[in-house]
Amino acid sequence: MHLPGFKSESETQPAPEPEVEVRIRGLMMDPSTKMPIVVLNDLAGEVVLPIWVGLFEANAIALEIEKATTPRPMTHDLLRSAIDGLNARVTRVVVGALREDTFHATIWMDHAGEVVALDARPSDAIALALRSDCPIFVSHAVYEHARKASNGSTSLSPEDLRRWLESLNDDEMGRYKM
Repeated sequence: MHLPGFKSESETQPAPEPEVEVRIRGLMMDPSTKMPIVVLNDLAGEVVLPIWVGLFEANAIALEIEKATTPRPMTHDLLRSAIDGLNARVTRVVVGALREDTFHATIWMDHAGEVVALDARPSDAIALALRSDCPIFVSHAVYEHARKASNGSTSLSPEDLRRWLESLNDDEMGRYKM
């Protein structure tokens, strides 16, 4: 039986393509669209990847970054509790595809030694990764595609964009610098 959002057995093995582990550099608002951006960069600080997300998703990420508590569980807390209740464990999340200007992610879980992959929006995957204390990865293909796409939509070179994102100070990055 195929369940929506779950990947079939043949799709559940991690892709052999190289991936880079990333961390959340911070959350910020896009000055032109007024939409939140999750800024990721690799552990060496060489790859910078901005991902525009919705307000609610940015709030879920910010709450976990700040370790803030809410009176009732938020959706990502509920998801983590459900995964725990099913005796599964989130092992990693991967932002692995960019299709039609939309990033796609996979939440990788272990359930009794069996690998389970769940299709997700990157913002949801990141929010769950923070709550599950697991690593976040980005495929090199996603990074390269995003870098090339930025060439056509802006006068900034990829190197200029990277330098601009890395040069943001704490006030520009918001309270959520990691």
